[in-house]
Amino acid sequence: MSRLVFLLIALVLLATAPPARADVTYPLTVTDAIGRTVTIPAEPKAVLLGSGFNLVALSLIHPHPVSLLAGWANDMKGDNPEIYARFRERFPAIEDVPMIGDGNGALSFETILTLKSDLAILANWQAETEPGKRAIAYLEEIGVPTVVVDFNSDALAGTPEGMRLLGRILNREEQANAFADFYDARIRRIRERVAAHPEPGPTVLMDAFPNPDRCCYAYGVGGLGEFIAITGSRNVAETNLPRPGGIVSAEYVIAADPDVYIATASPGGTYSSFSIGPGVPEAEARETLARVIEGPILANLKAVREGRVHGLWNFFNTVPLNVLAAEAFARWLRPELFADVDPAETLKEINARFAAVPFDGAYWISLTER
Repeated sequence: MSRLVFLLIALVLLATAPPARADVTYPLTVTDAIGRTVTIPAEPKAVLLGSGFNLVALSLIHPHPVSLLAGWANDMKGDNPEIYARFRERFPAIEDVPMIGDGNGALSFETILTLKSDLAILANWQAETEPGKRAIAYLEEIGVPTVVVDFNSDALAGTPEGMRLLGRILNREEQANAFADFYDARIRRIRERVAAHPEPGPTVLMDAFPNPDRCCYAYGVGGLGEFIAITGSRNVAETNLPRPGGIVSAEYVIAADPDVYIATASPGGTYSSFSIGPGVPEAEARETLARVIEGPILANLKAVREGRVHGLWNFFNTVPLNVLAAEAFARWLRPELFADVDPAETLKEINARFAAVPFDGAYWISLTER
């Protein structure tokens, strides 16, 4: 090969090669989800997680997320042990990560003081509590920069923003931006179709952790309640409850008589007789959902009579996987517009492109095969 030909080939390869990853420059100053300005001196290598559920977010942008942990809260391990088991299978070192709290906002200052951490990440609901505020003040006092992320209160806007923020902080911008773009494209597809069909969708009751001893904790317009509105459907509790939701009476539910009933819960029926989520077989999710609607209050609702009964993993309201909930709602509530939208295919793509630990189980279910 002549020298000229060699040089020409080299130039072509250089021109077509993907650009090198642009590293983040530290010190880095960012604005977190609640408007705080935080300066991070160097690339974080030892991270504290105020909520264990935020390991899911890290695992979507980092191939070895457990390697970043200096300490974490035990809420994900306690509430959704199947997700923890999947992480433990892939990253056995997670067993040795110290526990620093229960995920409700209070942290063990004594434990934190023994850990050489260089960043703390808290969830928005923790930062709003008095124990959470004290934890942030303590962490700042001992020189640990603390960033608050929010995948819950304004999920549709906050989730992609939160992922981009984590990408900057952890020097994983390329991966984080790819996930955020992926998320935005799927939400945009729902918005555009609904905008082209402005006729109202069905009325919906979303009942968190249904229990035969009480009725009912209804989602409001915040959190997962956003995914009702994005489809053009109407939440029967939207004008009568605080933004996150609250208790409604049996009489209220009967009078509202929703077109669609959606129950949310977690694996193993931890807080409810309904079991759904990571590691739960579809048959178990469908069987336990069927038992939920056997009671006299729910059995006579229009939604139940017409077979529009669905179930969802409640903890979609804490993790960036909530795009799957958005697609499930679109398919359930406006099937005439979204017959081609399949959250199962979206989950496959997330597992293939982003997830350090694949997610499996029945995260959403329909009582009938609608």
